[in-house]
Amino acid sequence: MKKLILSAAVIASMLAASCSDDDDIIVDEPINEEPTPEPEPEPETPADVSKTGLIDADETWTSDRIYVLNQKVVVDDGVTLTIKPGTIIKGSTGSGSLASALIVARGGKLMAEGTAEEPIIFTSTEDNIEVGQTAGTNLDQTDQGLWGGLIVLGKATSSFKGDVDEVQIEGIPADDTFGLYGGTVDDDNSGVLKYISIRHGGALIGEGNEINGLTLGGVGDDTVIENIEVVANVDDGIEWFGGTVDSKNLFVWACGDDSFDVDQAYSGTIENVMTVLGSNSDHAFEIDGPEGSYLDSFVLKNATIVGNTDTSGGEYADFRSNAQATVSNVYAYGFKADSDVELDNNQVAQNFLDGDLTFESWEIAGDDNSIFVEKVDSDASESQIILSPSFTERAANWTSEVNEGEQTVGAETSVFAWTYSNEKAGLGF
Repeated sequence: MKKLILSAAVIASMLAASCSDDDDIIVDEPINEEPTPEPEPEPETPADVSKTGLIDADETWTSDRIYVLNQKVVVDDGVTLTIKPGTIIKGSTGSGSLASALIVARGGKLMAEGTAEEPIIFTSTEDNIEVGQTAGTNLDQTDQGLWGGLIVLGKATSSFKGDVDEVQIEGIPADDTFGLYGGTVDDDNSGVLKYISIRHGGALIGEGNEINGLTLGGVGDDTVIENIEVVANVDDGIEWFGGTVDSKNLFVWACGDDSFDVDQAYSGTIENVMTVLGSNSDHAFEIDGPEGSYLDSFVLKNATIVGNTDTSGGEYADFRSNAQATVSNVYAYGFKADSDVELDNNQVAQNFLDGDLTFESWEIAGDDNSIFVEKVDSDASESQIILSPSFTERAANWTSEVNEGEQTVGAETSVFAWTYSNEKAGLGF
């Protein structure tokens, strides 16, 4: 019994000693301290990618960042530039040798396949559009010439003065050899361009020499050009310099010169196009033909062209300098009473008489076939060709007057529902 009491006393003494250093410890409640979690870091916004000069190895541009063109960026011969859907490319401000542009040189390839939901957008660094957006808020169709444009060059057949094999593209200084185009490879492949919107371009590189929204020089018919929009370019919307590439579903809004321009015996098909002329636009169509001995022509079909009655400019079409083409299924409305379709010189009039320039199925809202006129070429040494019956009288064979909105020809406009123009102008596609 005594031993038991002593043991209890010893135990009590040991417990008292173990607690004497820290009277605040509660021995019957376990301590369970969890570490404080670190806060999640804020995701970083990818920085803009600045591009200048020659691209000499394959590259891919992605939609999680904005690519800035500082002066001219050139996709070299043998190189492929891939641009993913939704990617935004901004051209920097500058003129002359400092003008910004993306140029696909002969032998280079651009694989730029946007979608209706995620178009690829070329615009100006002054545009406040951000990653993931399809439009900014600070620019509109009156903001022109804020950067250069998109230029694609190929090796397909074209007709040049002096029957030379290659020439320098309009908009690129003569000493830049990456600006050469032309050749004999009609199935040349410069890539795929789909669902691309090109905005606010046309920077001046010299007196009277601006860059088009989309320039196609000697581009071959293995190239794909579909669903392209050009908005607010100083010069032409889209221009074909020779070549054989087919192009379809094209929309041009508020460009400062011509919407669609063809030169140098371009011989492809342009199909399903629309333009809405702006306050300083010139022609919906400006058509030139071969410049050398090589002769060929193209087909333009299914077009809707919208004029502007509020300004001095704005014409239907001008067929000039040996123009050769078939132009069919055109619906036109909104033009002034004195706007016209011109045969601009003797050679064009002769091409018309010879069947090298033909017109089929035009419908004009609010006007009649008197818009078709032939004009004297003041520089011609030979006598003017007088069409008899006149061009106006002959136009009765292919034109009809319709009420606006009751046309049976023209573009299928629903394919333009994806465009910036449809969103900004409220076109209702």
